Amino acid sequence: MLSTAPIRAYIPAAHLERARKFYEEIVGLKPAEAYAGGVVYICGGAVAELKARGVVFEEYTMPGIPMKNGIATAGGAKTAWFKDSEGNIMAVSQRLQ
Repeated sequence: MLSTAPIRAYIPAAHLERARKFYEEIVGLKPAEAYAGGVVYICGGAVAELKARGVVFEEYTMPGIPMKNGIATAGGAKTAWFKDSEGNIMAVSQRLQ
């Protein structure tokens, strides 16, 4: 059942309008659905595109994990992290083929 269900992440926001502005104007996500107290977004995009829109990626030092231009490569994936307008640490990740 869950193998074909859409994935949804619930991200806490103290100020919904500030969070919406960040995700829509800075990250560039398009709202698919809005309801009282929340928004559903369509996700996708590249780190370079997000950087061009003003997203600042975090630099973390992790032993044994190479990091280049803010992107870590480990465990069969490339991952980068950023903080949203509410201080939540978000990750974007891509599996390596």
